[in-house]
Amino acid sequence: MTERSNGHAAAELCTTGVPGLDQVLAGGLPGNCFYLIQGDPGSGKTTLALQFLFEGLRRGERVFYITLSETKAELEKVARSHNWSLEQIPLLELSAIDSLLRPEAQTTVFHTSEVELNAVTDLLLSETRKFRPTRVVFDSLSEFRLLAETPLRYRRQLLRLKQELAGQGSTVLLLDDKMDSGRLGGDPHVLSLTHGVIEMEQLSPEYGRSRRRLRVMKMRAMSFSEGYHDYIVETGGLRVFPRLVAAEHRINLPREPVPSGIQELDELFGGGLDRGTTTLILGQAGTGKSTLALQYATQMASQGESSVIFAFDETAGIALARAEKLGLDFPHFVSKGTISLQQVDPAEISPGEFADRIQRAVAGGCKLVVIDSLNGYLNAMPGERYLSNQLHELSTYLNQSGVLTLFILAQHGMLMAAEAPVDISYLADTVVGMRFFEAAGSVRTALSLLKKRSGHHERTIREFMLQGGRGIRIGKPLEDFQHVLSGAPVFHGTRDQMMQRSNEQ
Repeated sequence: MTERSNGHAAAELCTTGVPGLDQVLAGGLPGNCFYLIQGDPGSGKTTLALQFLFEGLRRGERVFYITLSETKAELEKVARSHNWSLEQIPLLELSAIDSLLRPEAQTTVFHTSEVELNAVTDLLLSETRKFRPTRVVFDSLSEFRLLAETPLRYRRQLLRLKQELAGQGSTVLLLDDKMDSGRLGGDPHVLSLTHGVIEMEQLSPEYGRSRRRLRVMKMRAMSFSEGYHDYIVETGGLRVFPRLVAAEHRINLPREPVPSGIQELDELFGGGLDRGTTTLILGQAGTGKSTLALQYATQMASQGESSVIFAFDETAGIALARAEKLGLDFPHFVSKGTISLQQVDPAEISPGEFADRIQRAVAGGCKLVVIDSLNGYLNAMPGERYLSNQLHELSTYLNQSGVLTLFILAQHGMLMAAEAPVDISYLADTVVGMRFFEAAGSVRTALSLLKKRSGHHERTIREFMLQGGRGIRIGKPLEDFQHVLSGAPVFHGTRDQMMQRSNEQ
């Protein structure tokens, strides 16, 4: 974050009307300045520009749209796709410029090379003097650049537009296609003349929905959130998801244990898992990791505390059916709204959008966040190079917000030495290990607490069992077993000492 200059008070800021973008810009754009919006085709530049103008109309300001690249009919199609109407936005389009410059040739086909740059600039300035708009969109610089025969003429005309429009009190968005020339990846003539530059990108993964992101490349004398920020284009316009910065969300809250509702489990956990900590539940598929998270969500809901579970790997219907068969009140609390069970489509979400969902849940009073599983989270964003850093930032944010966080991670392989696809144990304050082991002619599950930074805990290994109608059962410490964690234990006791599958014991 760069520091805000005292030269721009909040009253001078021009809000964009794009949800999330003003937060990135620390309030909005300074008024009476030139701004470059450059991006890939299809990245949403025109949509952003229209949102900017509609925000001006909402605030009672005069607006003006100058288009050299799209016709009025094309702009109306864009507007209709977002349920907007252009009736209140004065529009000067390319064909109108041709007819005004050459009235005798109104029916001829227009070619940009036939129009003198000075004449076009004079006309644009003349039209803006009539409307004296507070907000102006110039779409696009690509066409204006073609009208200039030399870079010098192009720069001089841009400078003339800037001085004239700034004198009229207009805040101007210049739309342009993304260029690769120059260190900053843009037209150097425009980059040096504008007060700020916003770059928009559209990335196409090998599978799934295209991902869009933007960054503020330049903003003079203003604070802004640096780096890339994901955004989506939906009905109603753009929605930006500001990059999560955990340091901006620090709350001093006491760390206290949260009981699970199962006495033996709380004994193993040293009273329960602590608020404001991250717990990694690690184990092979089928060991009961997700059910352990459901137990915590159900117990907290019974105490009036809300939870949100992001299911990447299984459908909401399967999770509800499984909880009901085990006798958990989980479905009741989901229908009541105390527990939010959100099924996440791995191919349709970006890290920024996912972080935004979590932030909104926390802002709504959520006390438990479950990501089931990290395997699905990592597979959902295979093109991301810094997912571990983003996961660390997310974990830190949740901890500083006093939220209990459960990350579920499935290990590869069903039996013997299973390995995790990624090592993130360093992120977790608590690590719960679950694994299969063979005993008395059957496959059983062992549960142990491998690490707990926030307090004491048992160092024992207990048997973990799921029983229909009774939920989770935790046995006594497996004191007569050796090498349980290897998957091939040696048993020195009797069968009667083991936890049986009967309701009487």
